Amino acid sequence: MKVIIIGSVAAGTSVAAKARRNDEKAEITLYNADYDISYSICGIPYFLGGEVEELETLTPRSAAWFKKRYNVDIFTRHEVTTIDAEQKKVQVKNLDTNEIKEDTYDVLVFATGASPITPDIAGVDKENVFQVRTIQNTAAIDQYMKANQPKKATIIGAGYIGLEMAEQLTHRGLDVTIVQRSNHVMAHMDKDIVSRVEDHIVKKGVNLILSDEVTSINEKNVQTKSGKTIETDIVILATGVRPNTILAKEIGVTIGDTGAIAVNNKMQTNLPNVYAVGDVAESYSVITGKPIYRPLGSTANKMGRIAGDVITGGSLEHRGILGTGILRVFDLAVGQTGMNEVEALEEGYDIEILHNIKPARAEYLGGKELVIKAIADRETGRILGVQIVGEEGVDKRIDVFVTAMTFKAKAEDLFHLDLAYAPPFSTTKDPVMYTGMALQNAIEKKNKLITPKELTERIEKGETIQVIDTRATKQYNVSKVESAVNIPLGELREKSKEFDPNLPTVTYCNSGVTGNAAQNVLRNLGFNDIYNLSGGNKNYQNYIKNK
Repeated sequence: MKVIIIGSVAAGTSVAAKARRNDEKAEITLYNADYDISYSICGIPYFLGGEVEELETLTPRSAAWFKKRYNVDIFTRHEVTTIDAEQKKVQVKNLDTNEIKEDTYDVLVFATGASPITPDIAGVDKENVFQVRTIQNTAAIDQYMKANQPKKATIIGAGYIGLEMAEQLTHRGLDVTIVQRSNHVMAHMDKDIVSRVEDHIVKKGVNLILSDEVTSINEKNVQTKSGKTIETDIVILATGVRPNTILAKEIGVTIGDTGAIAVNNKMQTNLPNVYAVGDVAESYSVITGKPIYRPLGSTANKMGRIAGDVITGGSLEHRGILGTGILRVFDLAVGQTGMNEVEALEEGYDIEILHNIKPARAEYLGGKELVIKAIADRETGRILGVQIVGEEGVDKRIDVFVTAMTFKAKAEDLFHLDLAYAPPFSTTKDPVMYTGMALQNAIEKKNKLITPKELTERIEKGETIQVIDTRATKQYNVSKVESAVNIPLGELREKSKEFDPNLPTVTYCNSGVTGNAAQNVLRNLGFNDIYNLSGGNKNYQNYIKNK
């Protein structure tokens, strides 16, 4: 059996390695138009910021190493230019010599990855404008910075790469401006969560411009649609990627609605003996079963291993993904998995939303605050999505949620997880368990939740809602929900007679716990429509500030 793999970064090399482990006799060849193989794209910002000292650290494997270890042939700087699917032939151009050769295959794998999107901006081709994708352009950025010593940088785009580059260039001593077309950073997350990230990066000195876009790039500045002029010495494009599907389209491979190659759970395309893996291929959602496109190295490696196994007679299948992601931005970790609020509503779910603010570990040992936004389906109780921001413990919690959601966990299941506890690591009831408890109670209508957005909208529509602040008067005087009456929890039973038990009533504290206790008191006293404000006053003030 002769296998040709087009592309040799994460997915392509994973196909080759797994296929060789299964079959010693297969003839495996990889063609790659780039100079480097199997490199860490995700590590590039950290080299540019100085955390990774040597660029070679991000390219630990060479073609010679793969040949010796796996007996596979990798040809870098070799571009597959045409494919004859009927004859199972490819034409390959040596980009260094321009020599053309022909090769044949029994199995063809597209691991062609994705390319950075170049926005239609005047001046985007100037020498101080860079994209962050390959080892070669990373070296070019580093050389430019060493030669020109830029003082100011503009980053176009505020996704993962944009925010990581903002952090790293700030660490390198540059004044950084981010220009983001939408009204919040990190498009896959909800504004009421990532607004905390926005506040944080601004405090760290980053100039963040939202709801605007760069229209031209000049020698020493960029111009925006709103008329701003931003002084800059270097421009980083972080405007997303597009799957490299041209070759696949030419031979009739089906392209999915996401723009990537459509594959089944064995990574097979619509053509016999033709596969697609990694950033060029669609995945599908564990929750909905529908195709999604989330180009990440972890998914690429997984897809490659599955394809390599199937090609050589194995039974592995792709079980889908949740679209999980995490990044560090200065002192914060930001993690998300599953659907955001907008996506869940678009899918037709009747959703329950919880904002859970808890310390990551015992506060008396210095535990820092986590903000968890969890979304569940009211009909089934199933967890649909989670977003977390905090200085510590984010990775641990997001991975617990991912594991639970992968196995279709309901909100009620989270409380029963036997999670590791000791004061240096967690709280007695872990924030994951609290999330499950609160969501379950809300879904079962025992302790209903109301988000700051919903409360504000209902009040603005003229609805009469009784709002009770259960905190100490000193806290109430600092900041409060508009129209709230201050009745500390200890006085609530006595003063409850001052309120109409038949009107909608909202209780709240700083983050939710005392508000929940007050909710229980009023419910047991006969209040019929009683809510706890999701995330308490902290979440409300964040919403009002950033809405």
